[in-house]
Amino acid sequence: MHIQGSHWSTAVAPSDGSGGRSTPLRVDAQRNLEHVLRAAREVFGELGYGAPMEDVARRARVGVGTVYRRFPSKDVLVRRIAEEETARLTEQARTALGQEDEPWSALARFLRTSVASGAGRLLPPQVLRVGVDAENGRPQDAQPRQQSQPRVPQQRQPGDAGGQLHELRLVEQRPVVTEEREGSGAAALLEVVGRLVERARAAGELRPDVTVADVLLVIATAAPSLPDAAQQAAASSRLLDILLEGLRSRPVG
Repeated sequence: MHIQGSHWSTAVAPSDGSGGRSTPLRVDAQRNLEHVLRAAREVFGELGYGAPMEDVARRARVGVGTVYRRFPSKDVLVRRIAEEETARLTEQARTALGQEDEPWSALARFLRTSVASGAGRLLPPQVLRVGVDAENGRPQDAQPRQQSQPRVPQQRQPGDAGGQLHELRLVEQRPVVTEEREGSGAAALLEVVGRLVERARAAGELRPDVTVADVLLVIATAAPSLPDAAQQAAASSRLLDILLEGLRSRPVG
């Protein structure tokens, strides 16, 4: 819809989960929203979900107040990014299942596509804490809350001199995605990745001890954040080749 002399867009403001009615965004407001979302993906992908909103605003070249007008809290912004990246990974897994006849080719395609997209750096923490049934590869219920908190790969931290990277390791992180949303997008991702794992294992091409959680951990760790795009792509490809070899089953004897 376009009204002569106006600057309104048919795009709508994102829901913040409060149940309020969405309203049309002005063209400039829609542009700012797109800049904020793009910047948030970049900043959180480089620094982790612990990065401050000020870093997102700076990368988007808007005031921090603009960010807070669209996302009243950091948790809301993190939830939006995590949901979108989870949906992207789920779609990539479904595409691999639908377009690759060979089980190993399907799993490898999913891993390569996901790592190349960088979505693994933005996986919601609760996805990585899900246990997997060793018998059939299907995800079990998430661990009770009294047990250890979800762990995610630590990435480059704000203020690191010269953009140096910390050693990649698993660190504690507070979950920021609500339980209601955990049960939808994350469950869909775990289910479809579980099918990829089951097919490859049944074909004898995947190590029998590899779980859905292992596959997701590969995605989360095989896309290191490096300052040079070409170097990052080369490093990711090389690391994934090594990890894929580790996932494959080997003939006995």
